[in-house]
Formats: sequence, C-alpha cells, structure tokens
Amino acid sequence: MTDTYARTASTWRNWAGNVTARPARVASPASVDELAEVLRRASEDGLTVKPVGTGHSFTATAATDGVLVRPDLLTGIRDIDRAAMTVTVEAGTPLKRLNAALAREGLSLTNMGDIMEQTVAGATSTGTHGTGRDSASISAQIRALELVTADGTVLHCSESEHPDVFAAARIGLGALGVVTAITFAVEPVFLLTAREEPMTFDRVTSDFDQLVAENEHFEFYWFPHTGNCNTKRNNRSAGPPAPPGRISGWIDDELLSNGIFQVACSVGRAVPGTIPSIARLSSRALSARTYTDIPYKVFTSPRRVRFVEMEYALPREAAVEALRELKAMVDRSPLRISFPVEVRTAPADDIALSTASGRESAYIAVHLYRGTPHQAYFTAVERIMTGYEGRPHWGKIHTREARHLAEVYPRFGEFTAVRDRLDPDRLFANAYLRRVLGD
Repeated sequence: MTDTYARTASTWRNWAGNVTARPARVASPASVDELAEVLRRASEDGLTVKPVGTGHSFTATAATDGVLVRPDLLTGIRDIDRAAMTVTVEAGTPLKRLNAALAREGLSLTNMGDIMEQTVAGATSTGTHGTGRDSASISAQIRALELVTADGTVLHCSESEHPDVFAAARIGLGALGVVTAITFAVEPVFLLTAREEPMTFDRVTSDFDQLVAENEHFEFYWFPHTGNCNTKRNNRSAGPPAPPGRISGWIDDELLSNGIFQVACSVGRAVPGTIPSIARLSSRALSARTYTDIPYKVFTSPRRVRFVEMEYALPREAAVEALRELKAMVDRSPLRISFPVEVRTAPADDIALSTASGRESAYIAVHLYRGTPHQAYFTAVERIMTGYEGRPHWGKIHTREARHLAEVYPRFGEFTAVRDRLDPDRLFANAYLRRVLGD
C-alpha cells in the first residue's frame, strides 16, 4: 500500500473553480490491489469514495467529503493489439499523453473532443464528445473496461463479458465503481483537413442539415449580440500534411483565441455594457483558414481562458429551432454574453446514459467567463433546452433531477438497476449522484 492513503487532503477545486470539496483523505493507489484495499478501508470507516481526474467537469460529480482517489499512479499504456486494433490504457492517463503515444505508434482514436487535458476515465465517465456525422463520443469507442466494484471485485467488462455492466459503465459517472483501465478501438493514423470559415447565423441555420450531411465533422460557434458565426469542417484527407504555420498558428490559437480573448472577457466582466461591441469586433476579425494534420492536432485546441459551461443534447432535428429560440431570448433580454455558443452533432449510440443514447443528437453549449454571474443566462437556456427533450451533459452545469432524467433517458432504469446491484450501500455516492440518480 502506498503511503498516500492516509494523507489528509487540502481543499480540492475543479478547473473552473466553481466546485470545491474537502475530502477526509486522499488515496493514490498504484495498482488494482491497492485500490481494492482503499475501498475496503473506506467502507470499514464509513466513508464514501470518489475517483477524480483533472477536474474538468463543471458539476460536483467527483466531489466528496470521504476518500478522494487520485489516479496519478494508474497511468500508461498496458497493451496495443494490432490484430484487434485496440489499445488498453490505465485509467489515469491524460488524453494528451494517450494521443501522443498513439501517434508515435502510427495509430489514432477515430474522434475526440476539443480539449485533451482530461484523464481517459474522467472523460469517458462523464460522456465527453466531439462532433461527428458518423463517429460518436470517446465512450462509444470503448471496447472493454476494467472496473473495481464496492466489494473489491475486479470486473472485466465488454460486449461478451458482463454486457449489462458494459452498457452502463462506459458512461458510469463514478457511480458503479472505479474504472482502472479502458480498451479503446483505434485505427491507423490518418490526416484531417480543417476548413474554418466565417458564416452568417441565418446561412448556418438554413444550411445546417446539408453542412452536417456533407462533412464528417461539422461544428460552429455563434457570437451572441451578432448575426455572425465561425464554422469548422473536418474531413479525412489524402494529404500531404499542411499544419498551420508557426507564426499564424500562434496568432490564431494563442494570441487571438486565448490572449486577446482573455483580455476581452476581463473587460466584459468589469464593464458588461462593452460586451456587444466586443462581440461584433471579435466576430468580424475572423478569417478563413485551411490546414491538414493528424487527428488530435485538428480536433483539439488549447483552452486557457477559464469558464463555466452548460450543454444540452437535443434530437438533431430540433437543433435549429432551439438555437433560434435561444438567439431570440438573448436579443430581447438584458443579458450580456461574452462567450460564443457552440453547436455540434453526434450519431446515436447504445450506451445507457449517453446523451446520444438511441437518437441522433445535436449539442448546444453555452459558456460564461469564470467569475461572471451565470445563473440567469443558464436558467433561461435550460428552460429552452428542456422544452425540446434536452439531456444535460453529465459534466456540465445543470439543475435536472432524477425524475426528469428518467423521462428523457429510456434506459435510465437499466443503469440504476446495475448501480443497485454493484453498489447497494452507496460507497460511491455523493450529493450530485443523489440528485441525478436518486438514492
């Protein structure tokens, strides 16, 4: 057993700083056996247990006053199976390290979200996703996982082993046990060509279905208080590689998207009346660019400006109507919104608590600069999204409770039945899980 088990914890904070917790102690197990011992001792002491990743969730899904399990020592690739085209990786491995390691092996995930700071277990357990016409979330790329349950049992789950647990645990919210390893499907590394282009709100919404159908990965950002959007289309390419130039890439991805945007957000938070003018200037400053690179360098971007976020998944056919309603709400309200609204899509999948479970989905995400009062904006957005059978992202701010979630997730009862069987005494419970799953 590592000597970190009994260490008294200081206050834990998530990336955005909107969630804090003071666990009784922190454990950093270095093996599955050590983790099982952590669970046994916590149970004996009457403490709950929560695994934590890098804190990129905006909800309190990982908060605990019991034992906080850090995965710092559960990292690295266990196995690459080139015949099966899978990679098995320890749960605490950051996505950025996995992506770099796969690239060195000439391999890649098929799709991913737009940041890669999270651990693989944290990202998948909360349903992290990117955008894709045919390729789904990171969790949908899981082919097997290793789960340590409340009684210390190690379950190896896949479509053929414990399939009911596998259907739930790919997005398990930390409610079923502690994920210690994940096997992902991979493919030979390929090239993506990204085409970024400004476009009006009216054109994007009118052509939305066509833009989704014609591109493997399509997303766009609408700038509130304007009629302007920025679109991004990612499609596979025969090459050759043509990454952004060092200087131009730094200007677009660091200076404009992080440095100047940070200043603009700070000014907007201090003087909200300046936000519409800043938004108009920012959206007009956008220019088209095209570049080609390996997948993770196209899918992901640095995100250094900290924010809070709400995101809802809607039936894809409802996306445009909901977005137009959101725009009308902002236009007639006194709200001043400094962050763009992000829109992405995903195909249906078969994971019990996936936001895309059983239906093609579109995601509408709203953000506000950290420290900006967000309740009025997020409440108004949530009211719109729930009117379209919206499902909240598990790792992003929302107010939904189990009763509502059971109505919008057809397989909700299937998940809670697995939870009742694997964790009847609620070793892995916390306030967030009691709200969203019931008790």
